[in-house]
Amino acid sequence: MRLGLALGYWGRGPSADHVPLAQEAERLGYDSVWTAESWGSDAFTPLTWIAAQTSRIKLGTAVAQMAARSPTTTAMHALTLDHLSGGRMMLGLGLSGPQVVEGWYGRPFPRSPLTATREYVDVVRQVLRREAPVELDGRFHSHPYRGPDATGIGKALKPITHPLRPELPVLLGAEGPKNVAQTIRIADGWLPLYWSPSRPDVYGEAVAADLPEGFLVAPMARVQVCDDVSEGLLPVKVMLGFYIGGMGHAARNFHADLMARMGYEEEARRIQELFLSGRKEEAVLAVPDAFADEISLVGPRERIAERLELWRKGPVTDLLALAPDVETLRVLAELNT
Repeated sequence: MRLGLALGYWGRGPSADHVPLAQEAERLGYDSVWTAESWGSDAFTPLTWIAAQTSRIKLGTAVAQMAARSPTTTAMHALTLDHLSGGRMMLGLGLSGPQVVEGWYGRPFPRSPLTATREYVDVVRQVLRREAPVELDGRFHSHPYRGPDATGIGKALKPITHPLRPELPVLLGAEGPKNVAQTIRIADGWLPLYWSPSRPDVYGEAVAADLPEGFLVAPMARVQVCDDVSEGLLPVKVMLGFYIGGMGHAARNFHADLMARMGYEEEARRIQELFLSGRKEEAVLAVPDAFADEISLVGPRERIAERLELWRKGPVTDLLALAPDVETLRVLAELNT
C-alpha cells in the first residue's frame, strides 16, 4: 500500500504548511500529494506551486470539480501540469452535488449523473490521447457544440500541444454503488469517501469483485499521532459535521446518504437537522466517535500500527493521509514499511 499526502482545499487563506509538508512527504518516500477545491481556492494552482518545489512525488487532484470547467479545459490543465512536472500528474475528478453545482458554479446539476460523468471522461481521454479531433454528440457534452443557439460553424479540434502521456491516470470520486461500478469500468482509479476497511460492501458488489489490474483505490483518511483519541477525532467530527450537515440539501445529500448506508442513518439525519437549523457545534458533537474512528487512523503509534493492518488487507492501493504534522507523516511512513 502506497502513501499519499492529502492537503485538501484552503480555508480562509493559503496554509504556510502545505509546501513544507509536501517536501517532507517526498523525502519520506510518499508516492503522491493531492489538492482539492470546493468554492474557494482551485485545485490546480496550488498543485503547480508544489510541483515547482518538489522533484519526484506524484501530483493529484482529489478532487477537481467537473462543473468548474468544461472537460477540454480540465484536460488542458492536466496535460500542462503533466509537462511542467515531468509526468507526475494524476487527474482526480468529482461531480459534487446540486447545492454546489447550481449554487456556486451556476450550472444545472445533471439529471443523469452517470451519463454526465461518462461523457466528461470520454472527452478528457480524447484530448489526452490526441488521436483525432474531439467529437462527441453527448447529452451533456457536445463537441462541437450543436445546441439550438449554436452558430453552426464550430469545428472539431485536437490539442495543439502534444500531451506528454496519452494515458495520464484519471480517477473519479464516487459514492453510490452504480457510480462506483461505472468508475471501475471507465477510470484508472477510484477516490472513495469515508472508507471503512471493515465495510467495503457499502459501495456495492463491484468493489468485492476482482478489480482491473493496476486499478487504484485511494481513500482519504485523517491520520494523527496523539495520546488522546477523543481529541484526535475532533477534526474528523468537524469535517463530518460540515459534509453531512451542510454539504448538500436536506432532501439530497450524497454524504449523508453514504453515512446512512454505513449503519448510521438516524445519526446522519440528526446531524443534518442540527446543522441546517444553525446548531453547528451540536451537529459536530452528534457525530458518533465510532463512525469518525473507523474512517481514520488516530491515536498513539501502537494503535495506528494495529489499525493500519486492516487497511492493508483490503483493496486499498494508496492511503491518502490528511496528516497535520511532520511527526505523523514520519510515523506513518515507518509503520508502512
